[in-house]
Amino acid sequence: MVNLNRRQFMAASAASAATLATASAVGAGIEANTGQVVHTVYFWLKNPDSVADRDALIAGLKTLKQVPEVKSLHVGVPANTEKRDVVDNSFSVFELMFFDDLAGQSTYQQHPIHLAFVENCSHLWDKVVVHDSLTV
Repeated sequence: MVNLNRRQFMAASAASAATLATASAVGAGIEANTGQVVHTVYFWLKNPDSVADRDALIAGLKTLKQVPEVKSLHVGVPANTEKRDVVDNSFSVFELMFFDDLAGQSTYQQHPIHLAFVENCSHLWDKVVVHDSLTV
């Protein structure tokens, strides 16, 4: 019998679930580049204690819903939930967007409103992490 600590168990479980989900999607005939695009971005502010910087970033993010390809936009801050090994709430602000497809997400990346957001707000953040996924 193999003894795993909680972190090892969670990592092994996540890897198994991902493998099963991929196998299930392939078995169901789902193509790799179809489906709704879920675009999640996490921002770490240069000045994480600055409410003014946080609010400026949030205001900038909210302008992005004007891009026609953005089907839904949610902006938020970390929740003060229970501290657990699997929870990373070290970020300052996040955005969650939905696009109909990869073409819409690609168009968004070059849209003048998105480019203006980056130009006007990039001085506020120290780090950005993007997770893009397709719904199945």
